[in-house]
Amino acid sequence: MNRVKKNDMVKVISGKDAGKEGRVVRVYLGRERVMVEGVNRVTKHQRIGRTRAGAMEGGITHEEAPIHMSNVMPICPSCGKPTRVGSKILEGKRVRYCRKCESEF
Repeated sequence: MNRVKKNDMVKVISGKDAGKEGRVVRVYLGRERVMVEGVNRVTKHQRIGRTRAGAMEGGITHEEAPIHMSNVMPICPSCGKPTRVGSKILEGKRVRYCRKCESEF
């Protein structure tokens, strides 16, 4: 079971954006990375080109890049603190729970 899922609130614990919080937009399981809203923004330089309407488009843009899963920590919805995630089986289903306050995600 994954520690982090889409739409979870997470806190960045290391790297250039340490301390920032955001919502998980996408999870890349094979690469063990997550895309977090407003975190790890990178600068992209796009070549100027024409659109179908004939407008010139390009320049410098800023967008989010994926960050490694080990650099983020999920925030518990009930206690509001960054926490480690445990898993247990309840009624035949595996659920994630907060290791601090024992509430389910």
